[in-house]
Amino acid sequence: MSILPRRFKRIKNVLNCRIENLTVLVENVNKPHNLSAILRTCDAAGVFEANFISETNTVKTFNSTAQGSQKWVKLNNFESTLSAVSELKNKNFKLYGTTLNSKSIDYRNFDYSENTCFVLGAEKWGLSNELLSMVDHSIFIPMRGMVQSLNVSVAASILLFEAIRQREIKGILPLKGEGLNQNEYQKTLFEWSYPELASMYKKSGRKYPTLNDEGEFDQTTNN
Repeated sequence: MSILPRRFKRIKNVLNCRIENLTVLVENVNKPHNLSAILRTCDAAGVFEANFISETNTVKTFNSTAQGSQKWVKLNNFESTLSAVSELKNKNFKLYGTTLNSKSIDYRNFDYSENTCFVLGAEKWGLSNELLSMVDHSIFIPMRGMVQSLNVSVAASILLFEAIRQREIKGILPLKGEGLNQNEYQKTLFEWSYPELASMYKKSGRKYPTLNDEGEFDQTTNN
């Protein structure tokens, strides 16, 4: 059964605005509520994928806070700090670690218009020394209260939407799918439109069918 045209249009409109070169790396944030809130923020900001470090290889985010956003943001789960940082740096991401130390700089003093990854840790412990030694810059969000820390999901929101603000000013926010490479775009379009079929194609090792402008299987290319 084909996807409804209005549903397909909605999926394309969202995917057209997804951003591949803006992401987060979250360390030791194990509360499902916080992880879900971060994921929901990523979806709202148009972030294509998020990264988590979890030794157990299980990221628990699927509670009511996520509001289904786990379906629309790809999760990359790493079992070690080194593997996470290596992967991101191989993709030319610049890592901005949130922490309060003598080297930290106000987050508003940086340009986030290119490959940007915000690195966040648990509110109680912050980032590990290992991860802090690997970030490109240490940043902080200025505060005026007695408590000098924000909920990690709130911090993620502030940082991601600052990056979005900067990119909007520069006129580089994607609107027509240019935020993703086209192979990833077409692959994701099929998976979002036909998740059950996508699972079947993956298991069989077959290539996804091409979709036409109405979300139907394109007979001219799939024969």
